[in-house]
Amino acid sequence: MMRCWRVKDSSAAIIPARRLWLRYACSKLFVVGLSYDTNEIALRDAFAEHGEVVEVKVICDRSTTSKSKGYGFVRFSSEKEATIALQKMDGECLDGRYISVHYANKG
Repeated sequence: MMRCWRVKDSSAAIIPARRLWLRYACSKLFVVGLSYDTNEIALRDAFAEHGEVVEVKVICDRSTTSKSKGYGFVRFSSEKEATIALQKMDGECLDGRYISVHYANKG
């Protein structure tokens, strides 16, 4: 599993090449804490205020009428827009629940 990392000085730390991802180079966000009623339209609308949303995916439980499992992903057209959205949306209330936003892991 690869993560996004912010490295200010590449000589300060030696990180395996497969794990070297700059945090500012991530355009995909992981959103957790979603309401079970949140759908992709609501998630897209909430994040579209902060940049051009390219892709939205709410992970659903197929066994129970396709309700949200409480997490999803949002991909932006640029890393800068994703960073702004992360800063603005982390800890905000969406559909009655406070959400946490993180950079998505590569994998």
